[in-house]
Amino acid sequence: MSFGTAIATGLRKYADFTGVASRSEFWWFNLFLVLGSLVFGALGEALGAVWFFATLVPFLAVGVRRLRDAGLAWGLIFIGLAVGLGTIVMIVLWLQPTKVTVENG
Repeated sequence: MSFGTAIATGLRKYADFTGVASRSEFWWFNLFLVLGSLVFGALGEALGAVWFFATLVPFLAVGVRRLRDAGLAWGLIFIGLAVGLGTIVMIVLWLQPTKVTVENG
């Protein structure tokens, strides 16, 4: 999936916690979120906070879809709440290869 397609998919599925997200979709969308954070954070603390809260739900949604794609339980997203070690664990989980096969029709 390309950078632009990942952004479009992430925003289109703003609060969709069902289905799966490929590694490329997940990482491209997260790159978009980080770049947006850098830009809006540089423009002002208030804009950075607005960006954070506006993109929190899509970040969680794509994270849950990525866990499902790796064949993991969606509830593992709560590990990310543990600052520090939880972040490292989540990155490792999100890096796992695809294990779910989607059957057509």
